[in-house]
Amino acid sequence: MSGLRKEYPAPGGGALIILDGVDVHLGPGESLAVLGPSGSGKSTLLNIIGTLDRPTSGLVRIDGENPFALDEKSLATFRASRIGFVFQDHHLLPQCTALENVLLARLAAGRVREEDVARARGLLEEMGLGGREEHFPHELSGGERQRVAVARALMNRPRLLLCDEPTGNLDQRTGRALGEMLAALARDGRTALIVVTHSMALAAMFARRARLEDGRLVEEPVDAGR
Repeated sequence: MSGLRKEYPAPGGGALIILDGVDVHLGPGESLAVLGPSGSGKSTLLNIIGTLDRPTSGLVRIDGENPFALDEKSLATFRASRIGFVFQDHHLLPQCTALENVLLARLAAGRVREEDVARARGLLEEMGLGGREEHFPHELSGGERQRVAVARALMNRPRLLLCDEPTGNLDQRTGRALGEMLAALARDGRTALIVVTHSMALAAMFARRARLEDGRLVEEPVDAGR
């Protein structure tokens, strides 16, 4: 992101500035936690990076490509194939099994093939959910449901994984376990990871940390060796 700015018309004229010149670069295998109070623009920033919203000005490049230069159909394909999302609420379909929920990501990108089913099973196994593939969301714990959501986000091998308060609905122990899992995924070098959170404990698990202040992203020092 370079010079990212987002503003909305303000009552009575003028503009309400949410983001004011945000710059950040993240490479494969890097992780960044974004902190800030409610209303600071964290979710707006994540929505723009995820191509769900457009910036007022500035540049976003993912894999060297400007997604906002694409038409809407191409942008939807780009989003489905390059970006994975994990939200505070898992957003699993209650009528679908854990395996089917993971495979939904493939439906957004094309047909589901036999090798996709094998990959989905492998991801669930990796998330510690082996043997739970045929369980429905109501048969899973909160932490298990969120791990299914992570598997779904990884299904299409995204270059970028975006997490918006991924542990917000979990107890402390379960949230820590999920945070450690996300940090490990980034360290494996599969994807770049950005996590928006209010939790300092969660933020401390990632390699880089930044705070949104007055519309700007200010990176904070982290402990050496992290």
